[in-house]
Amino acid sequence: MHGQTNAFAKSAAVDLRKTMTDAEKKLWQCLRGKQLGVKFRRQHPFENYVLDFVCLEHRLVVEVDGSQHEEQKEQDEKRTGKLHVAGFHVLRFWNNEVLNETESVVQAIWNVLHPSSDPSPPQPSP
Repeated sequence: MHGQTNAFAKSAAVDLRKTMTDAEKKLWQCLRGKQLGVKFRRQHPFENYVLDFVCLEHRLVVEVDGSQHEEQKEQDEKRTGKLHVAGFHVLRFWNNEVLNETESVVQAIWNVLHPSSDPSPPQPSP
């Protein structure tokens, strides 16, 4: 993905890493450190966008959407289309899903990453 972004997106990504939402923080705790067997990046710049989470190895983008996305469905669809053209699969979850149904969200991500392996991801340590 080198060279596929602009200076604005890079700068925005740095700022967004510092101001992650509670839902993004909670999901990041489940994705970081190869807990699902693959590396994820957070707030990763791509073209004019900043992707919430991306696994480059599996070309998987995970977006965590707040209520503002209800009004910007058309923009989100355009963004998803660009990502599909670039070869990415996109999963979208609402903030409340991540906060209240974390295990289900992680399971959905696991299922995309490991379609023919163990049916359940490792459980986070307490």
